[in-house]
Amino acid sequence: MMQKELVARPWADYELLDSGENMKLERFGEVVLSRPETQALWPKKNPALWDKADAEFTWGEKGKWKTRRPVPRPWKMEWNGARFFAKLTNFKHVGVFPEQEPNWEWLRARSAALAAPAVLNLFGYTGIASIVVAKAGAKVTHVDGSKQTIAWAKENSDANEYESGGVRYIWDDAMKFAKREEKRGNAYDGIIVDPPAFGRGAKGEVWKIERDLPELLRVSAALLSKKPGSFFLLNGYAAGYSSRAFSEAVEAAFGEKGEYGELLIAERAGDRAVPSGIYGRFVR
Repeated sequence: MMQKELVARPWADYELLDSGENMKLERFGEVVLSRPETQALWPKKNPALWDKADAEFTWGEKGKWKTRRPVPRPWKMEWNGARFFAKLTNFKHVGVFPEQEPNWEWLRARSAALAAPAVLNLFGYTGIASIVVAKAGAKVTHVDGSKQTIAWAKENSDANEYESGGVRYIWDDAMKFAKREEKRGNAYDGIIVDPPAFGRGAKGEVWKIERDLPELLRVSAALLSKKPGSFFLLNGYAAGYSSRAFSEAVEAAFGEKGEYGELLIAERAGDRAVPSGIYGRFVR
């Protein structure tokens, strides 16, 4: 597989304003947030900008937001016609992962190149990728083990209209669902896998990436259509793995070569970028 960095650039509803000193300053729509970022080991470039933050996330016994100005709950955002909602959570995220912007573009192009493709999104979370491919004409099956985030994903989907395709939401353990689909002999033209390092399924099933990812990749390889143009994307966060590890695992499971590397978010000024995850992907 070929190594390639994917760099998310600012768009109308998002920009990384500054970073440094283990923090990042971001604008999500009209809301400016300051959040911890362990990868930002450098000094801040524009300290005065940080006074514009509407809220700052701090760690204590529990994480919490310290608001300086009222923040809507939730507020609307958009990327290339895909609409969704951001919310402050107790886990420092807001349900929008801007480092995925290059993957959204890739997924949209891959889906549009196929005729009404069936796409499976495992660990789909708040579902922006599901919306992006559905708006490109895909019929999406979105699976997540959290009832709360499935509800959030449905809220996001309801803010959109689909000319064809659409999204089916399933509250279930990702591994169990994928294995049932394998037994049924079902196939998908695109598969997105975005697993946590550790998680629990709908009935308390335990997911450990170091134990379970190889088996999920095996099942995903059985589910992915053999037709030219079918595609696969694997994302990773805070799991302690390098992107090369993902690359080798994907190639071993599928026998396909593609791209792998880091996911980065570029600052507004364009001369620095914050490492924000890893990925591996290919097209048949």
